This record gives sequence, C-alpha cells and structure tokens, in this order.
Amino acid sequence: MSIIAGSYERFIWGFKLKPTKHDADTQTLTLSPLFSYPSHISSITTVACSGPAAASGGSDDTIHLYDLPSASSLGSLLDHNHTASITALSFYTPSSLSFPRNLISAAADGSVAIFDTDPFVLLKSFRPHKKAVNDLSIHPSGKLALAVYRDECFAMLNLVRGKRSFCCRLGHEASLVKFDPSGERFFMVVNSKVGVHQSEDAKLLLELDNGSRKRILCASPGDSGTLFTAGEDRAITAWDTNSGKLAYSIQDAHPARIKGVVTLTKNDSDGASEDPYLVASASSDGIIRVWDMRMAAKENAKPLAETNTKSRLTCLAGSALNSMRRPQIGNQKSQKLEEGLNTE
Repeated sequence: MSIIAGSYERFIWGFKLKPTKHDADTQTLTLSPLFSYPSHISSITTVACSGPAAASGGSDDTIHLYDLPSASSLGSLLDHNHTASITALSFYTPSSLSFPRNLISAAADGSVAIFDTDPFVLLKSFRPHKKAVNDLSIHPSGKLALAVYRDECFAMLNLVRGKRSFCCRLGHEASLVKFDPSGERFFMVVNSKVGVHQSEDAKLLLELDNGSRKRILCASPGDSGTLFTAGEDRAITAWDTNSGKLAYSIQDAHPARIKGVVTLTKNDSDGASEDPYLVASASSDGIIRVWDMRMAAKENAKPLAETNTKSRLTCLAGSALNSMRRPQIGNQKSQKLEEGLNTE
C-alpha cells in the first residue's frame, strides 16, 4: 500500500505502508518513507494515486508524475493546456486492472484534460465551463465524470466525446463530489453537510448532517455504502449512506484540521474480509496517520501507524493496488528521488 501527500511548501511525500509485527491480537504497521521532493515551484493543491502511478498538481499550473515502486520522478506533463492552478486529479482504473487506464485533470480556468497512461500522453483537452473546478469524480465506467465549480454550478462531463453533457446552478457552492464504488449514487459536500444523490437523475435521496457547523474538507467512499468524511472538526466520521445515520467516528483524530482522508483497503474476490479496514488521514500540521476503522467504536482509538512530515499538508491520496507495470511519459527517463529523501 502506498500513500502520497502534497504540501504548501511544494514538497511531495511518498510512503509505503509495511507490516512490522503480527501476533494473535495486534498488527503493527510502519509508514516507511519512499521520498520527499520539492517537485513544484509553488504549493501542491491536489494528488492522486493508483497502483504504481502517482500524480500531483500545483498552483504553478503543472502536473508531475511519479513511479512509486522505484521512488522515481517521471517529470511533468507539459501538454495539458491548463493555464491556471490544478484543482483536481483522478485516475481511472477499471476494476479488473491493477494499473490505471487514464488520468483526468481539472484546473481553476475550468479546463479538463484526459490522458492515456501507457504511456502518459494527452488524449483530449476541453473547457466545459469557464469558472474554477472545485472537484471532479469519475464514474466507475470511465465514460463520464461529475464536476462542481466555484460559481455554484454542477456539471456532468462526457469523457468519451470530451464535452459537457449537463450543467445546472445549485444555489450553493459544493466543494467535493464523489461517486460511490458502484456508481449508482454520488455524494456532494456543501460546507458541513453531505447530500446523497441518485446517479441516474441526480435526485437527492438523503442528507448527512452531524450538527456541526465546521466544514468538511475531505471525503472518501468506502465499501457497503460507507462514506468517510473529515475536516475542521478534527474527527474522522463514518456514515452509513444507506440509512443516513452516523455509523461511528474517531474524535480528535488529529490535533489540527484534517486536509485528506483516503480508504486504503482493497476489497476484492480474494477475500481479505479479515483484514482491517484501513483509512489514512493527513492534517495541516504535517501528521499522517493510518487507522483500523473497526477500532473506531472503542474509546481512545490509536492509529496503527503515524509519521510527521513537519510541513503544512494540503492533500492526500493512496492505493492498495499492486502492479508489475511501471508508468512512463513517452520516451522520458525517470529520475531517482531517493537522494532527495528528507524525513526530518
């Protein structure tokens, strides 16, 4: 399992989650550093990860790629036509594959770019809306995506044709949008509330509200209708989106606001139902933690692993997929990042 995080100080951080101890009652994990590297010339705003491939986008209008198993930089994607800060990155990985098929990027100028990943080359770039994209989510089919915008708009994008299929004004600004793993529903975050919508017609099914006025800053769909959210209240909350009820939460999961949460456990036909349900979180004070969410119901839940980057983290991504293939950009050669390792 791999985790990457971006920081305000323009560093990308890479970690490998490794088991260090097993007994009948305890599993101990370690976040082993892969690299830390000033990959951008200004703050990193978004990261994505799938199998061996990772990507970061920054306020310097650039996208950088990484090969996680070899701790290598693959360089930057220059041909993307974005002229503003990169605000969203998302890999599309079919359920039958362990290597991503596409990378989708969105920017503050409203533009969206679609890349092939074998190797990384631009397939299509278009501007479905003129205002900044807050977030973008790809449907499990890979054929369409949802986007929410700074000007309170919500749009459906046809990724096959590279055009906008639908757009409407919400009347409020949504900061996050996420499909659930089945693609039958999606979640839209507005301040401290989450709307659960039916994908077919965008009908609002129910609203998740824990009564807090503090904003949700990150969200990650899990298995069986679970949605993890975190943000200004410094807690990690698990919602049962089928009933609309709060399932459980880890209060004071971090000493500062949480800027990223990601589900790490791979649920596949090989089972692993006995494995802990792993969720990683990152806070603005530089701390990354990994949790077994089965322990969340217990008082004083402790993280399975923890590291302190001592930087102002802005975003987090992770992947439990393993692949023997290695990502590449055209004929570019990778640059080893181990010499840039900085764990202080």
